[in-house]
Amino acid sequence: MFIELNMMITFFYFQETYNNRLRERYGDDTLTHPEFDPDLSMEVGSLDGPDKNRVYGLSNTKADNLRSARSVSAVGSSQSISISQSKEFVALQQHTAQLTEKYNHLSAEYAQLKASQAQQRAESEQQRVESEQQKATYEQLREMVMKMATQCGTYAPNPFWSYNH
Repeated sequence: MFIELNMMITFFYFQETYNNRLRERYGDDTLTHPEFDPDLSMEVGSLDGPDKNRVYGLSNTKADNLRSARSVSAVGSSQSISISQSKEFVALQQHTAQLTEKYNHLSAEYAQLKASQAQQRAESEQQRVESEQQKATYEQLREMVMKMATQCGTYAPNPFWSYNH
């Protein structure tokens, strides 16, 4: 459970950093962003974190190994990527999509919870204000009755109990 949570936090950090770097590199218009930028992914994936040199999501692949493999394959033909690397890349894309979906779902739940709490606070504040207004009205009415009784010159018992509600 802890490891899964740690992986999700790491993924969210990676996703946030990757998206920020995409905006820096390609501008704010997401339509101009590539679907996937492998160089940027390697750069972000090897930043900070528990194992600074690990590229997250690629099993035990280290950033240095991936960089050297990438430079070799860039010199050769596009056929030089092995089938296992291709499958691992597709699996990584699917895993990233699943985590992104979970992140979006949790973000939506968080926004709903935050809105609900704000509404509850507003309703509670409204109830408090109404209660204060009722107390003030009661006290004004009580004072008026007492003043009228005093002006009539007769002693009248207090018709109101003290307000303890």
